[in-house]
Amino acid sequence: MHVTHLSLADFRSYARVEVPLDPGVTAFVGANGQGKTNLVEAVGYLASLSSHRVSSDAPLVRMGAERAVIRAAVTQGERSQLIELELNPGKANRARINRSSQVRPRDVLGIVRTVLFAPEDLALVKGDPGERRRFLDDLVTARSPRMAGVRSDYDRVLKQRNTLLKSAAMARRHGGRSMDMSTLDVWDQHLARTGAEVLAQRADLIATLQPLADKAYESLAPGGGPVVLEYRSSAGAPGEAHSREEFYGQLTEALAGARKQEIERGVTLVGPHRDDLLLGLGRLPAKGYASHGESWSCALALRLASYDLLRAEGNEPVLVLDDVFAELDARRRERLAELVAPGEQVLVTAAVDDDVPGVLSGSRYAVTDGEVTRV
Repeated sequence: MHVTHLSLADFRSYARVEVPLDPGVTAFVGANGQGKTNLVEAVGYLASLSSHRVSSDAPLVRMGAERAVIRAAVTQGERSQLIELELNPGKANRARINRSSQVRPRDVLGIVRTVLFAPEDLALVKGDPGERRRFLDDLVTARSPRMAGVRSDYDRVLKQRNTLLKSAAMARRHGGRSMDMSTLDVWDQHLARTGAEVLAQRADLIATLQPLADKAYESLAPGGGPVVLEYRSSAGAPGEAHSREEFYGQLTEALAGARKQEIERGVTLVGPHRDDLLLGLGRLPAKGYASHGESWSCALALRLASYDLLRAEGNEPVLVLDDVFAELDARRRERLAELVAPGEQVLVTAAVDDDVPGVLSGSRYAVTDGEVTRV
């Protein structure tokens, strides 16, 4: 699968830009702040409906514009599709496939798949649990686009349950009458059901990803591993549950056990939103113990493992390397380039030509003051 044409309107710094893309390697080269990352960010948004740089859509819309449009032509084998996303901050986003009538934005998920390497990836090792949960859930959704709906349902149930718990906590603190908490039983069932689906998918992903991550780390930093992936669940030991039904039972029991504390604090304390992926190198946790180089290699190993997984399952993803090589020493730079060079489509951003390893020869674009010019 590869993107053959990218069109942006009022996206980030671009009032309008048209960029033809080839299979193989394409490098966007330009000084910082010229707009090269904005191009690959748009491709990533098509794959995940989110940005790797910001948490909301508002910064993606050009200053002074009401909306932004991302449009891309995508080819997979003999099949070509045109997808379009309209970003409307504060309102519902819109989507179209092949210029048809409007579809839900999440209906475009799976048409474009990406694996993105960026300086922000260091947060996978050094950041808070939310970074690692997002990594897992984005990859789960790339494997199974229907999970976007499950995640949305879970977030909706969690919000409703937290509202009820907050009201109960406030009533208790102010000496009011006890609230009828029978509704909480219903929300417990909904949370456990959708949460069990998320947990089952995460557990399957981690089991599949573990050997791939270890192999990728060995390729980048021989002898430095092994990489260990361990899931820490707020509902109990994940090894005790394997099926959706078992995860449902585990969550139901954990919610019942935490109810008193949850009512006191006014927030849901059990569920996938409270979990973490623990990363280890050898016998030590990566966070707090790994050096800067080891942390980078661990983060890159997770991304390479993701790429190998998606490629093995069909529909090879677009590889995006956003200003990554400047962060690496010469050995890791050349090794990473060798590993990704055979990809069907690889998009690279760099401040100068020398940052792009020679093995990644292909198309070049110069990006200057928002102008994208083929070299």
